[in-house]
Amino acid sequence: MERTPQIEKIRKGIGKALEAKLNKIYTPSSRFDEKFKGNSITFFTNEHGEPYSLYIGERTANGSIKGEFYSRRIKKREGGKIILSHWDNQGKVSGKHF
Repeated sequence: MERTPQIEKIRKGIGKALEAKLNKIYTPSSRFDEKFKGNSITFFTNEHGEPYSLYIGERTANGSIKGEFYSRRIKKREGGKIILSHWDNQGKVSGKHF
């Protein structure tokens, strides 16, 4: 299977544009299914509305993602805002379930 350049770029890190999207505040404790630069993404938010879990790749028939899984490590908060965090690649996901 041939990989697209966008997926290869994401394998090296989530990239500035996607990170900017994930730095926004969303509905707390929710799941979001979207498209981003030709890839399907699903992310989950914590009780503060901050994304903490990201799946990126191709969406399967059951709605799951076949691709890569990233988790966010929040290192430092100040006044309820994230000051320091980073995304860790946790490996491949098969698309069977979340």
